[in-house]
Amino acid sequence: MSTAADRAAQLDLVARLRSSYPELPDAPPPDLLDHDRFTAYMKPVHDVGGEPDVPMKYENKEYEYWEHMTYVMCEVLAWRGIWLSEERRRIGNVDVGRAVYLGFPYYGRWLLAVARVLLEKHHIGLTELAERMAEVQRRFAGGLSGRTLTAKPAFEGDGTQVKRNSHVVHALGKGDPQVYAGRAGEPKFAVGDPVRVRELPVLFYTRTPEYARGATGRIAALAYESPAPEDETWDRPGAEPEWFYVVSFTMAELWHGYNGTATDTLRTEIPERWLEPVD
Repeated sequence: MSTAADRAAQLDLVARLRSSYPELPDAPPPDLLDHDRFTAYMKPVHDVGGEPDVPMKYENKEYEYWEHMTYVMCEVLAWRGIWLSEERRRIGNVDVGRAVYLGFPYYGRWLLAVARVLLEKHHIGLTELAERMAEVQRRFAGGLSGRTLTAKPAFEGDGTQVKRNSHVVHALGKGDPQVYAGRAGEPKFAVGDPVRVRELPVLFYTRTPEYARGATGRIAALAYESPAPEDETWDRPGAEPEWFYVVSFTMAELWHGYNGTATDTLRTEIPERWLEPVD
């Protein structure tokens, strides 16, 4: 049972993890919020490329069992038409706030996405979920002690009436993005073409990294046809497929003060709507 001191300590931890701009008050009046700060506040939290940070040690770590099972669960939800992959990415990687995005394990965010989508699409209730979590917590109150986590469903549901997205029907047996092949028409760009990444406004979700916007590169490959992530992520009816390209940039074009060799390059995948020709 928690005490007042326990609750105070937890709230103190929450306050330390809160992401904010210290030079502005909470909920600032409009006259204090200039364009640069508005853009910074609206930046999707998953778009962290190029931000200053401490060096991170890369470790080729084996996935834990719960991580494998989380991946399988998310794939099953997609195969069954409960969500799209881009929808999962948005819910799991964007709509969580900066502190959670940077503070949770990678597959911890995926699990959070599972809970949110099942709640938002009315497959479970929040009270039901909370009670089941408490039940599992009681079941393993003393730790695993060598035991294996075993599923004990309260009931076996009938999935025949579950509402599913339309994508699961037309993608059956084909997969994504193969299902869109041949639907985007002639590509606007060819391999070798110089292109510039457009600086479009960004709200809620995008997979075009901020560090590449406004930069000039060249088309390295035509990747595939698919709706842009900004449309596909909300399962928007009538979202039209377009070409995706692998664009090659010189590192000096992307990073201010880059002191590597002139031949250092970076490649990233960008949808056609984000690109414009360079004369």
